[in-house]
Amino acid sequence: MPPAPPFPHLFSPIRVGSKTLKHRLNFGAHTANMSAEGLPAERHLGYYLERAIGGAAMIVVEPVPVHRTAVLTRGNFRHGDDAVIPHFRRITDACHEHGTVMIQQLYHVGAHGDFDLSYQPNWSPSGLPSMHDQDGSHAMTRPEIEELIEGFAQAARRAKEAGFDGCEIMAAYNALFEQFWSPFSNRRDDDWGGAFENRMRFSSRTLARIRALCGEDFVIGVCVSVDPTRPDVLSVEDQQAIAAWHDERGLYDYVTVGTGSYFEFTRLMPTFVYEDKLGPPFAERIKEAVRHAKVQSESHIRTPENADAVIGAGQADMVSIVRGQIADPHMANKAREGRAEDVRPCLSCNQMCWGRRSRDYWISCLVNPSAGREFEWGGDRFTRTDAPRKVLVVGGGPAGLEAARVAAERGHRVTLAEASDKLGGQFRFAGMQPRRAQILDLIDWYERQLTKLQVVVRLNTPMEPDEVEGFDAEVVVLATGSQPAGNGWQRGLPTVDRLPGVDRPNVFSVEDVMSRAARPGHRVIVLDDTGTWRGGGTAWHLAERDYKVTLVTPDPFVGREIVRTSADWPLRERLRHLGVEFVVESAIGEWHGDGATVVGLLDGSERRIDADALVLATVNAPERTLPDALAGSGREVHAIGDCVAARQAPAAIHEGRKLALEL
Repeated sequence: MPPAPPFPHLFSPIRVGSKTLKHRLNFGAHTANMSAEGLPAERHLGYYLERAIGGAAMIVVEPVPVHRTAVLTRGNFRHGDDAVIPHFRRITDACHEHGTVMIQQLYHVGAHGDFDLSYQPNWSPSGLPSMHDQDGSHAMTRPEIEELIEGFAQAARRAKEAGFDGCEIMAAYNALFEQFWSPFSNRRDDDWGGAFENRMRFSSRTLARIRALCGEDFVIGVCVSVDPTRPDVLSVEDQQAIAAWHDERGLYDYVTVGTGSYFEFTRLMPTFVYEDKLGPPFAERIKEAVRHAKVQSESHIRTPENADAVIGAGQADMVSIVRGQIADPHMANKAREGRAEDVRPCLSCNQMCWGRRSRDYWISCLVNPSAGREFEWGGDRFTRTDAPRKVLVVGGGPAGLEAARVAAERGHRVTLAEASDKLGGQFRFAGMQPRRAQILDLIDWYERQLTKLQVVVRLNTPMEPDEVEGFDAEVVVLATGSQPAGNGWQRGLPTVDRLPGVDRPNVFSVEDVMSRAARPGHRVIVLDDTGTWRGGGTAWHLAERDYKVTLVTPDPFVGREIVRTSADWPLRERLRHLGVEFVVESAIGEWHGDGATVVGLLDGSERRIDADALVLATVNAPERTLPDALAGSGREVHAIGDCVAARQAPAAIHEGRKLALEL
């Protein structure tokens, strides 16, 4: 008997409205924020085309504002302007060549707009305050409601003329549709509010107008979300009733079900602090309520294995994996071909996707720096060199791993020398923090790829300058990383080069703690000078082991730098649950060996905190021994990653790939 096909539930076709999808793994809607003067250009084309080449069955292109009051990001596409049509047509034509069904998401977030970008008041059913910023909103008049209905319809018409097979209306996260549905946000006393059917009027009128304008062969979807932390807004039972009502009337062909809302933002794009498959239980509840529409599940499904299990269990008809296909745009083809072990794993870190979008940049990816640069770098596929060379990579952290992998994939003969007995460098220590084992999965993936690419990996191989000079290589790549600075320098006291008392006993680095080289006593002060997982994750690690932890930071709150990833609140929540004390807007004035003088940065006040150890979560210093020694050697030598400047993993992987593409 022939072997069973991999993921049989996932890789079976499905009919959605007038279209047949070649399988059930889709690339769902998200804001890539890549427009150029409001038009989709080369960056946008390259980004979506790569996922079509990679096998996604259906792509839902990022939300387009339907009205001047709907503009939410700097990279939004033009609203109300047919000029977008030929530019989107390039994208749909290119992706259709790979058998991908193309859908465009349309949105208006109602009360939760952004005046800084729209320069318009936020229109909503009842004028409630925004959860996006400090503004209130404008309660729409009847003519304004009709204006928005037509705005949705004309946006759908433009999508059809641009070659899209359908549109998806974003009703999720308490967007405008949901604001009409919910008695919490819809407090109107006219025929657009009050009774259940009145609250359905806006969505039903909008969907019916789209159908009339775009025809029966135009797929219509709606995206909803369930926020179990706010059932007083809309419960899952409410969402079931809403879905059943629309389904009975044939108003849409599919419904996508996610998690979170503007009231509980951290579950919109769940980071690693949340469990896998966060969304499927809610999709299953919606699937129970509909008879005709197909149900797509999203929210932290992450892997083909998870997706196949969700569909096999009957929780959904289709699955959207967004961040996983940002990390590896070829996930679908690899999984369908039985190569799931080759899928580059997403870290659920949100650092370069949502993290960049939240700062209003175009998105990218920590583990896949080609994301957003496909049009410049040739996608996530590497052209083999015509002139293979012998390459020595020194250092097996993220920069060295990526440089070695990409250079070998391009046909160079690569040797990787790592001083320790394991690959990963200090990135491995990050993966040992609570809930962050996906980093270890990524390191395992690198090891598999290097083996397949026949990279010679030499562990326990520290290299001196003369050993590098004598090595038979045409190109040397130095990725020697960084080391703890050891001086206790703090941003709150920037002119103090060295923390008084830093040379006294019981001062440790994050690396000392995570490598278990440190033996701190019961009471530990963590000086978190970066506001990242470096300090917060180490404090979590210690607190889980029953240490009494005090976290001192110059910032006004713990986790300032991970706000952009929507992980700061869950981190603080967990630390508080574990009994960690927060001392904010403060610095360490002196370490005494058995405690610290803590300086309040607002008023200069001082107090002593007794402790058995001080852990420094501060900025590292580049390891420059080899780069400095080999400067001017006459050999082709490149330095990448932390040995150039101590930074976070995205910089290291970016520089590793960029250099390897240039060799």
